[in-house]
This record gives sequence, C-alpha cells and structure tokens, in this order.
Amino acid sequence: MLLFEIARVAIDALRVNKLRSLLTMLGIIIGVGAVIAMIALGNGAQQSVQDRIASLGTTLLQVNPSRVVQAGIQTTSLRRLTPDDAKAIAAKQDHITEVQPEQDGTQQIVYKRQNTSIQIVGTTPNYLEVHKYELDRGRMFTTKENVARLRVVVLGAGVAPLIDVSDPEELLGQDVRIAGEQFQVVGILKSKGQANSFGNPDEIALIPFNTGQFRVFGNNRLNSLYVLAASEAEIPDAMSDVETAVRRSQKLHGGEPDDFSIRNQSDFLTTLGETTQTFTMLLAGIAAVSLLVGGIGIMNIMLVSVTERTREIGIRKALGATRASILFQFLMEAVVLCACGGLIGVGAGMGAAVELHKLMGWRTSVDAASIALAFGFAAATGLIFGVWPAKQAAALDPIEALRFE
Repeated sequence: MLLFEIARVAIDALRVNKLRSLLTMLGIIIGVGAVIAMIALGNGAQQSVQDRIASLGTTLLQVNPSRVVQAGIQTTSLRRLTPDDAKAIAAKQDHITEVQPEQDGTQQIVYKRQNTSIQIVGTTPNYLEVHKYELDRGRMFTTKENVARLRVVVLGAGVAPLIDVSDPEELLGQDVRIAGEQFQVVGILKSKGQANSFGNPDEIALIPFNTGQFRVFGNNRLNSLYVLAASEAEIPDAMSDVETAVRRSQKLHGGEPDDFSIRNQSDFLTTLGETTQTFTMLLAGIAAVSLLVGGIGIMNIMLVSVTERTREIGIRKALGATRASILFQFLMEAVVLCACGGLIGVGAGMGAAVELHKLMGWRTSVDAASIALAFGFAAATGLIFGVWPAKQAAALDPIEALRFE
C-alpha cells in the first residue's frame, strides 16, 4: 500500500469516531497547554527579576551584614553595619562615586482617616541617583534637612491610591503620620512600573536617615549599604575598597572572617535567575505529567481500536497488506492524534498565558522554544505510546483475524 494511501486510511479511521478521537486528544491538549502556560509564567517571573535588578544600575554594589556560626548555631553577626561604616567607605573616592546607607521597615502611614502599611526607608538625599528613581512632583529632601532631623517625607507613586487620594498633587505640603510622628510630604516619585511578587517599588516612603534613626527606627543599625562604582570596569576595585574600609571600620584583624557580604548586580541576576529557572522547570515538570497520562490514554484507545478492527486487519492482510503497512497505519493514527492535540494545546497554552496576565496581573512570556518543546514532546508521546498497539495489530494472524467475531 502506498504511503499516502496508508496515511489517508489512518485519518479516515479517526474521522469515523470523532468524539472518541477528541476525548483521546484531551489529555494531550491539557498537557501541552499546561506546559506552555507554566513555562511562560516562569519566564515572565525571571524577566521581572532581571528588569527590577537592571533598573538599579549595573554598577551598584550592595553591602549587607552576613550570618556567622557561633557554637554551632547560625546567627546574625553581632557587629552590624552602622553609619560609621558608610563614612569609612565614602572616604575612599578612587573607584566609588556614591555611598547610600539605608534603614527600612514596614510601618503604618496615616493620612486623614485613611491608613496603610508600606515600606519606610530612612536614607540620604542621594537615594534617587543610586536607585535610579525620578521625581514626579515636588523635591527630594536635602542634606541640611537630614542633618537637622526634620520630619519630611517623599512618597512613592503607589502610595496615593492606597490612602484613597486620586491626585498625588493633593498630598504635597500635607502632613502624614508615620510611627506616631507627623511628616510633611515634600515630593512624589515617578512610578517604576515593575510591581511583581518580589514587592512593589512604588509603595515606599523616603525619610531622612537621621530622622528615621532617632524618631522611627530607634537604632543606628543599617539594613543595607549601597555603593555606586565609578564604572563597570572598576567594580572589582570598588568591591576591594569597600571590603578594606568596612573591615577597618569594624576593627577586624587579619585572621578574622568578614561579617558582611558585598554583592553586585550580576551576582543577584545569576542567583535569582537560577532560582526562577528551577521554579520554571518544576512547574513544567508537573504539567508534563498530564502529557504522560494523555499518552497512556492514547495507548489504551489504540489497543481498543485494534480489538474492534481485528476483522478489518485480517481482510487487509488477506488482500496483500504487509506487516509494515499495518504497523505504519496504526502508528500514524496515534501520531496524528497527538499532533492535532499538540496544535490545539499550543493555542490553549498561549491563551492561558494571556489570561493569567489579564486576570492575575502576572507577567508571562511565551517563547518559541517552549512551543517547540511542548509540541515535539506531544508528537513523541504519540510515537512512543502508539508503537505497542501498532505492533499488536501488525502481528495478528490473518486467518485468526478473519475468524474473529
């Protein structure tokens, strides 16, 4: 039998039982759609992380207190970062352009009868330059206001809606209450526009570092220290300068390990990229289980089909059909089922990714690689799970098959 004729007979056999063919494809459709949607979700999360970190600048260094082991117990280092460490770093100007100390914590902000909890950041006036923020209205607080510990605040673009203010302009010059203290709003930031599961950079309030230290947080311990290197090429030298300055400030001797860590943006991108990639593969693996279930369903239906068409197979063999043509016919039926299910699943997966973005606000990204992977896996499923039923059909004895009732 010619190859084209075999393929036509296989497709005609599927068309005779349209409902059964559709139900058989359902497992493949769900599997392929789930794989594409989950990979799109993982890719979107990874891109969000990369965009968020990249928006901070490629020359940004972050210094954090590290954890040390004492008596077999992992604890936070007793020597925390302090403003003295920031001053020591600022004294080194060869490879460093900006130093920005930071205290932060979640506090309630109250305006009239509205209140909400946001991140309050005690920082210096160079916060905007270091973190690549821009002002939308008003101004940033000044160095003099920081030294004088004045109660002024610059609000993120996402704060106004949280306290039921439709026009941020209304907040300029008004008083808000933070940690029981009255603060005057002097500026509103432009939106970063990158809200995701890792936090919303627009839902923050910036206050002078000295004000936060004495009126809000009540201590001089820094959550982080941010340093801008002069250029990407000078990042290693800047990291060396920071390490030397902090060790000297904390009076660490030569044999003592650092009780702080220094990381640049590439470190964060690598670490978070690996994490989100693992998360994506986990989601895709879970979704791929449904493809396996769909493949088993196809094998089951094809075995039933072989039993139902035993006399047909006997007649074909009696008329001269070879084992190879019978094998190819049933294998073709399984592959066509999976290929059609794969095509429908691709559309379903892309549609699911779009709906996840619209309904849940999650960032999704469908790439060609995930489509090719899912569709190829679906076709391979049909090939693998169709072999056994096809071999069963090809191995039938024509005389026994003709006698079958």
